[in-house]
Amino acid sequence: MMDKFWNGRQVLVTGADGFIGSHLVERLVSEGANVRAFTFYNSWNSIGWLSDISQQSLKNIEIVSGDIRDDGCVADACQRCEIIFHLSSLIAIPYSYKATRAYVDTNVVGALNVLQAGRQSDSLERIIHTSTSEVYGTAQFVPISEDHPLSGQSPYSASKIGADMIAESFYRSFDMPVVTARPFNTFGPRQTARAVIPTIAAQLLFGCKELTLGALTPTRDFNFVTDTAGGLIALGSCKEAEGQVVNIGTGEEWSIEQTARLLMQVCENEVEIKSHVERKRPEKSEVNRLLADADRLKSLTGWAPQVKFKDGLEITASWIRENLQHFDPDRYTI
Repeated sequence: MMDKFWNGRQVLVTGADGFIGSHLVERLVSEGANVRAFTFYNSWNSIGWLSDISQQSLKNIEIVSGDIRDDGCVADACQRCEIIFHLSSLIAIPYSYKATRAYVDTNVVGALNVLQAGRQSDSLERIIHTSTSEVYGTAQFVPISEDHPLSGQSPYSASKIGADMIAESFYRSFDMPVVTARPFNTFGPRQTARAVIPTIAAQLLFGCKELTLGALTPTRDFNFVTDTAGGLIALGSCKEAEGQVVNIGTGEEWSIEQTARLLMQVCENEVEIKSHVERKRPEKSEVNRLLADADRLKSLTGWAPQVKFKDGLEITASWIRENLQHFDPDRYTI
């Protein structure tokens, strides 16, 4: 059912060319929003995963290329927008050890640029700043509520904590209508092999005789991507959420080994699992347990996950099977 709130709204999505961003854009278009998609400029004119959505949807999107680190680009993109979803971010945790400055510039300065542009706008109603469950580090208690302590266990998580605090400061200092959405681990079609579920599924679908992974015991609260997009959209239309941090999660946890064994059933390829050192996260960065308390989101908006974990795995594996050209099972992507 279409949410009348979005019909005709002027909406900006940063990081629209990415995994979650492309699904969010697709959903917003279906809700009747006028969507401006901010994509990362490149010389080959790629629009990333937006190229995977229907041509009919693409016709209803205004695509603007730029760089989230450039305040001028961001200010131009934000003009006349009522709701801004800020998703643009560097997210690969191991790579944050190699290019830490890039993470600060993209994740912290990028968020600052969006907030400054929003502050200068006469049309802005709300900014949905997208965080990550990685900011909590390994769970000190479960389920993890929004009051859980923050822990910078990697340069990536530290950069996201910094961005979250900038967002909070703009709400407290300038009365900016900011909501910080904190999704737990998202998976689904269009996710790259940087993430664990497509890494597992791609190896199995290529017919591997042995599944190579990193640590097997960490647990995650996995959101199917359309549920994450639904949570973001619910917060985008919720004035009562302004000034709050809000988790998006299912309240279920699955270990990496359990996930792998479910995917073996889905992909019909039962093999031995081997844990390889080169696939493990840097020492002290591994978050051993994540399990969301999403009661705040449900109380504010009525949101609830719609896709069961195994059903989401089946949808994801089906998409990967149709897009194997995007995957190299023998190459580990950090």
